[in-house]
Amino acid sequence: MTERNSSEPSSSDEAPVAASRRTHKKQIELGVLDEHLGYFVRRLQVWIFQDFERALARYAIRPAQYSVLVVIEANPGLSQADLADALGIQRTRLVLLLDDLEKRGLTRRLRLPSDRRYHALALTRDGQKKLKRIKSLAAIHEARVEEVLGPGKRNVLIPILREFIRTQGQ
Repeated sequence: MTERNSSEPSSSDEAPVAASRRTHKKQIELGVLDEHLGYFVRRLQVWIFQDFERALARYAIRPAQYSVLVVIEANPGLSQADLADALGIQRTRLVLLLDDLEKRGLTRRLRLPSDRRYHALALTRDGQKKLKRIKSLAAIHEARVEEVLGPGKRNVLIPILREFIRTQGQ
């Protein structure tokens, strides 16, 4: 039989402490971060991505994969290079994303006889069916984002961020 050191909390002692920490969080000063747009944009992005991944967990689709599927659907025959540029994804990273989506039977690459270096991208039939269901779950996620941000704020942010992306060529 092992003896518990009386200075160590028992498991029954730990529960109230943990609950207390959750309800009475210490206010931590952020210093200059409190004025940095990038800090808040990143924190928002992390929350949005985590919520997205929870919403689409049954399909195991991450935000970048979703973006790739949606853009391929909207632009059948798009090249890998054009897709990478449109989404601001490094080409080597896109190849890995496409490899995974292809293994899962959602996309396919088509070589063109006129230029064998060029891969035209398309969704498979299964990819089209699954993307339809995935998009409805993503719409529920987007509604949740709007609810969390508050009325109209999502609709203010999107045009600002869209314009930024457009003018920066990303």
